[in-house]
Amino acid sequence: MTAGRTSPDGELIVVTGAGGFIGGHLIARLRAEGHTGIRAVDLKPFDEWYQRFDDVDNLRLDLQKAEACEQACAGAREVFNLAADMGGMGFIETHKTECMLSVLINTHMLVAAQRAGVQRYFFSSSACVYAADRQTSAAVTPLKESDAYPAMPEDGYGWEKLFGERLCRHFYEDYGMETRVARYHNVYGPYGTYEGGREKAPAAICRKVISAVLEGRDDIEIWGDGNQTRSFMFIDDCIEGTLRLMRSDVREPLNVGSDELVTINQLVDLVEGISGVRLKRRYNLDAPKGVRGRNSDNTLIKERLGWAPSTSLAHGLRATYDWIVGEMTTPRRAAATR
Repeated sequence: MTAGRTSPDGELIVVTGAGGFIGGHLIARLRAEGHTGIRAVDLKPFDEWYQRFDDVDNLRLDLQKAEACEQACAGAREVFNLAADMGGMGFIETHKTECMLSVLINTHMLVAAQRAGVQRYFFSSSACVYAADRQTSAAVTPLKESDAYPAMPEDGYGWEKLFGERLCRHFYEDYGMETRVARYHNVYGPYGTYEGGREKAPAAICRKVISAVLEGRDDIEIWGDGNQTRSFMFIDDCIEGTLRLMRSDVREPLNVGSDELVTINQLVDLVEGISGVRLKRRYNLDAPKGVRGRNSDNTLIKERLGWAPSTSLAHGLRATYDWIVGEMTTPRRAAATR
């Protein structure tokens, strides 16, 4: 069963961060549902968008500027704000200023949305809002929504997201604009970053294993000791959860993430199983590692939405691996235009 529609065909839906991973998949889903009034906004040049659709109003705007946000929100009924300067742990641990400056995007977008009469506004938050002292063990207790306070989130990126959550709350309290907040947990899948420093662990491990196979090497580098734990959510679940939350009456932040906990070593095992190889592992203990353990407590999302992410990591990794193989063995195409 999938999320039901709320806005009639032709009423404008805006998706920011549209040239990125989650944004591209969200627009694909909205189009598949029959929505025709869609505006896609991103800073990246069009030929760098992961997915681009000719029947959508595609705009290239710098949403750190207030006037760009006003242009993006003009005439909109709903806004999905997915725009942010972010990446995997290798990026957010070394680019804290860039991550925090994304506060300008959400701030200007909220102001522009309220002025434009937007009825619903979605903000993509992150599990990085959770306090580090609750994530010091690989055998981590799953994080429930109330664990964000007392606040001590991931430095840089986590603080920006937590501030963004509070701002959404106050825009509802002060102006009556309906806001929805999802705390995403490690989203992965096809049509996303897999190289260049912004990629997350599933895509990075797939790329490393594929590279070793293509180059005839028998080893790969693993960041950390491989025993740190995470849960990883497949993109289809992310989009389903996003739409269910946006179309619900839930105003408080909700975890949107898998609760299937694995070590990084187990993640590598799965990718090796897909590729049919066994590789030696070189553990780089000086590389960015993030928290020791993190998992999603899905009690509240099940109570409030009657649903939770369910795609197994093994299933999602197969689709991700196959897509990355295609990208690495085919000359880089421009953005997938449909």
